[in-house]
Amino acid sequence: MKNRYEALLVLNTQGKEDTIKDVVDRLESEFQKEGAEIEQVQKMHKRQFSYVAGELDAGFYVNFVFHAEPQLITKLRSKFKLDPEVYRQHFQRLRPKKERPAKKIAAAK
Repeated sequence: MKNRYEALLVLNTQGKEDTIKDVVDRLESEFQKEGAEIEQVQKMHKRQFSYVAGELDAGFYVNFVFHAEPQLITKLRSKFKLDPEVYRQHFQRLRPKKERPAKKIAAAK
């Protein structure tokens, strides 16, 4: 059974600000190659860290919402851990998206 997940990735784009679109497209294809169904990709721009983490003082945040099997998360974590352009990663299971019922129109009297 596929669950709905959210992956927040912080990218190390130091000196590569012009190739961000290529990196995000590559990561999206990595998700799809492993069997995830992408629902949404949200590019959240570059943000400063509240404290300097090693040599980085900022990162480009990207949020992926996708459907996947639970065991795929472990595989994606280990894959992105080896990727030099992925600085941090956080995966979270989301509640299933509920269909909203159609609004009823009040009858005119």
